[in-house]
Order: sequence, then structure tokens, then C-alpha cells
Amino acid sequence: MLQALDLTGNPSSVHAAGRAARRLLEAARATIADRVEAKPADVVFTSGGTEANALAIRGLAAGRRIIIGATEHDAVRAAAPGASILPVLPSGQADPAALDELLRQGPALLCLMLANNETGVLHPVAEAARLCRAHGALLHVDAVQAAGRVAFTCASLGAHSLALSAHKLGGPKGAGALVLAPGLELAAQIAGGGQERGRRGGTPALPAIAGFAAALQAASGPGGTAALRDRAEAACVAAGAVVCGGGARLPNTTCVALPGVRADTQVIALDLAGIAVSAGAACSSGKVGRSHVLEAMGLHDLAGCAIRVSLPWNTTEADILAFGAAYRRVLPAGAAAMVQA
Repeated sequence: MLQALDLTGNPSSVHAAGRAARRLLEAARATIADRVEAKPADVVFTSGGTEANALAIRGLAAGRRIIIGATEHDAVRAAAPGASILPVLPSGQADPAALDELLRQGPALLCLMLANNETGVLHPVAEAARLCRAHGALLHVDAVQAAGRVAFTCASLGAHSLALSAHKLGGPKGAGALVLAPGLELAAQIAGGGQERGRRGGTPALPAIAGFAAALQAASGPGGTAALRDRAEAACVAAGAVVCGGGARLPNTTCVALPGVRADTQVIALDLAGIAVSAGAACSSGKVGRSHVLEAMGLHDLAGCAIRVSLPWNTTEADILAFGAAYRRVLPAGAAAMVQA
């Protein structure tokens, strides 16, 4: 990023300063393409995951019905008003039988996230892709939450488009990408000077994009976070909490509900102890409400008292012990006494 900040040229300019900036931009593009086994020409830089999702939905949906998973991120929900909703099983995973039925109703664009941002539940995307191919549908995958935490490629998912975001990887905010299948036509949503092969106008945010590529290159996968996540969950369950979501999950994300204790109460109490968690999506934590994700899973009684706990790459056992101790203090006085007894 510091190298990019030192480059004053516009990557679209043909003079020496512009060519230097262009080289760094294309090196970043090649790095991101390599990690998901795509062609660099099929990587479209955006301002983040929200724009990447919106670009895919609005740029690929012409002549197609839009189907979105019931637990999709608000960025997808907002970009697809009136979409058909694909229900999920109690585990939080998409219902394959319901998807097959929806796909039989005509040409469609299915939007299905790889990993849920609240529960960490992994959807059966490869199975969904097989159904999409059988029915002539396109598949867009929001992989923002999963990148750097589970291994995947465009081919392994069978996706026609894939959304990524830098800050979920530990990179800078303000950079993302939409990765397209070879030869896929995409209608631009931001007109401009023809940047990104005419698919997204505007001068690219080169320092953020350089940081995006560096973060993706440095992402080492799950490591030991799954064991630490399990210990965090065990501490919550011992205090009377319920783990929300089942089946395959991200190694670093858990959603726990404490019956009878509002989510915002838990967030504030843990924040006072120096522990940052969120109620639902982090970008929605300023307007705490009932989780549409848990509602879709049938967990209506728990939807207003669940928090998301995410473990970054540098989480330690000491952090988990501190979290467990702080979580016990969130309990109502009577419940805490029962747990201690």
C-alpha cells in the first residue's frame, strides 16, 4: 500500500507514471485471479463486497428471475427487491429440494452465499451449482465471509460470478472484486472512462487494491481457529447459551444466543470488558434488531438475543479465556448464581 501511495500516476494514463501505476494494478489483479484460479481479465475491481454483489445482480439478471437465499447478506437483499426466496433448513443451509423446485420455474439468477456472515454456516454451493447447470440458471456466490478461511476456487464452486472484499481478509476497507466466469457478459452499472474493460467506471483505488492483493496472498486459511472457536462455544454453552447453526461452518465464526438476554445488552456488556462482538452483521450493529438469518432458520425465540463472535487470525487461548469470563458476567444475576453452583 505504501508503494502504491508513492505512485502518483493514473493507471489509465499512458505516460511513465501511469504505466507504473498500471503495472501495480495488474499485478494485484493477477494475484487475486491466481488465488481463485480465474483469469486476470475476469477480475473486476469494485469498492467492496456490497458493490460486487450489486454489480453481479444488476449486471447479470436481464431476462432472468432472481432467487436469493433466505439468509443472504443485506447487500444482496437490497439489490434484489422482489426476488424469490430460497428457504433454508434448520441448520441454516439452503434447502436443495426447494431450490430444484424454484429453478424449474424458468431462467434464473441464483444468489447464494458461500458462508453466512452471522452464523458461519457453509452452504452446499457446489450442489446448488449442479442444479443451476441442469436448469440453465446462472449462479452468483457471495464469498466475502469465506475468503481466506476456507479453500475454494471458481471451478470448485461452479459459480458464474464471485464477490470478494478486502477488509474481511485483514486488508483495507474500500476494495473488493467481482470475479466472472470466462466469456460472461456483464452490464456495467457505473459508467465512466471505460475502466475495468468497460464493466465498472471510475479511477481505481490503487492503494486499497494493492492492500487487497497483499492480504489475500497472506491469508493462510483456518489454522488453529476452529479449536479456539469450539472452546469459545463451550464456554457460552456452559453459561446457558445456544449455538445457532449446524453442519459445515467457518472455523472462526460462531453465533450464540443467550435466552432472555437482549443482543444489544450482551454487545454493550462485552464491549465494556474490552471484547468486540456484534449483533448480526457488523455493518448493521448500529441498528440492532431481530436477525433475519435466525428467523429464516426457525429460531424465532432466539432471533433477538444472539451475538456473532468472530476470531481473527491472531486470537490466542488467553483471549478465549477472557471472553469466557466476560460472557459469564453478562448473565442475569439469578442465572449466574445457578451456573456457579
